Amino acid sequence: MASHSSTLAWKIPWTEEPGGLQSMGPLRVRHEFACPHCLVLKTAMPKKARPAGDGKEQGPAPKQVKVEAACGPSSPLNFDSPSGLFESFISPIKTETFFKEFWEQKPLLIQRDDPALATYYQSLFRLSDLKSLCSWGIYYGRDVNVCRCVHGKKKVLNKDGRVHFLQLRQDFDQKRATIQFHQPQRFKDELWRIQEKLECYFGSLVGSNVYITPAGAQGLPPHYDDVEVFILQLEGEKHWRLYQPTVPLAREYSVEAEDRIGRPTHEFTLKPGDLLYFPRGTIHQADTPEGLAHSTHVTISTYQSSSWGDFLLDTISGLVFDTAKADVALRAGIPRQLLLQAESIAVATRLSGFLRMLADRLEGTKELPSADMKKDFAMNRLPPYYMGDRAKLVAPGGQLPGLDSTVRLQFRDHVVLTVGPYQDPSDETRGEMVYVYHSLRNRRDTHMMGNETESYGLRFPLSYMDALKQIWNSSAISVKDLKLTTDEEKQNLVLSLWTECLIQVV
Repeated sequence: MASHSSTLAWKIPWTEEPGGLQSMGPLRVRHEFACPHCLVLKTAMPKKARPAGDGKEQGPAPKQVKVEAACGPSSPLNFDSPSGLFESFISPIKTETFFKEFWEQKPLLIQRDDPALATYYQSLFRLSDLKSLCSWGIYYGRDVNVCRCVHGKKKVLNKDGRVHFLQLRQDFDQKRATIQFHQPQRFKDELWRIQEKLECYFGSLVGSNVYITPAGAQGLPPHYDDVEVFILQLEGEKHWRLYQPTVPLAREYSVEAEDRIGRPTHEFTLKPGDLLYFPRGTIHQADTPEGLAHSTHVTISTYQSSSWGDFLLDTISGLVFDTAKADVALRAGIPRQLLLQAESIAVATRLSGFLRMLADRLEGTKELPSADMKKDFAMNRLPPYYMGDRAKLVAPGGQLPGLDSTVRLQFRDHVVLTVGPYQDPSDETRGEMVYVYHSLRNRRDTHMMGNETESYGLRFPLSYMDALKQIWNSSAISVKDLKLTTDEEKQNLVLSLWTECLIQVV
């Protein structure tokens, strides 16, 4: 194995192409009042998704189908908690070591010689799974891309409409095409289980793609992505080459010409059970060696548009709005014909003064407003992994909470609190409200696909924030002890949360 000083390769004796995150676009919000003090938010996502590839026809949403082994291997991963899952996911690397030395910095290769782990990885997705998936109705472009790397460029071989397994297999065998399957967690329970826990752990959307490449073939040209990447080798072997980033922590996808990227900084072959991590912006390409069986790997990717810059953009609009209400200088009109001027030095000086004023105000802000990031994460992520009757998961159960009850939060990792503006349609005044968004009713079968979906949450007056934080930060709390003015407010709060299955009586 060719190595480099910036890579740590772990060999355990005992034992590409990302782009999985797709744009969701703006949200449309409808409001339905549940009680005088709270609001149930019912949010409709846009119907038209960005195509996942170059297919000409997207087709209807597929029926939900689970393609599972009749008796799958036991999992070597720890699903007791999000942190436990990630620790076992990158084992034997310690989590502290990973984030101190590798995360957003340099690649990590973990090579394992563990037959049990290799068997588990192979169960996540196999070439043979495609036959069953095709019988349920999957479509070119939306669900599957068929492609080859030809002279350093990606050649898409998609047909129109629905994917038929015999045609797919013919392109794979005769044209040596790579099959890229989008978001397999929609169909594979164990990938749903893994990615749901990773979304809890990172607090960011986690997508995935499967790449199946025949021997002696390559699917994609050298490129870099805008996501943090974890590669799990499932079947066969894959030869990888990584190169020095030209854009560290890149914010967008880009293909790179091979004559511009120089020699690889890392070169190695992944085998079943191996794991590879590299940061966004890392230039990479991968091929299946000649003379071997096909290769199958899954790319699990996260942290798209999750930088400090993105968070600042998300926060700044609310901060400007709040500051303008209190400071007349921000409400004053811009100079006449400012938009027609070519010179901007004086304007830049004025804006820098405003930014310093905003920075001073930010220092004393107790609750940061969030325009979209928290809401979008809660609305677009996977629902909790649950193999029973999902109707029971989203139906209130147990004792109805009252003033004498003690309650505790459920599904803590699937709920976000945020502060945002609200315009009351009755008096046209605008103020801040507390929003509670959750993912209990999200649809697994549309995860990361941009299809029509609905999600729910609650809205409360800003005066409820301290009481909500009490519930969030306590293992259990008496309803009487909530920091609200009246007993009616306390009862309304816990009843609203209980109705959404977010708390239970203990």
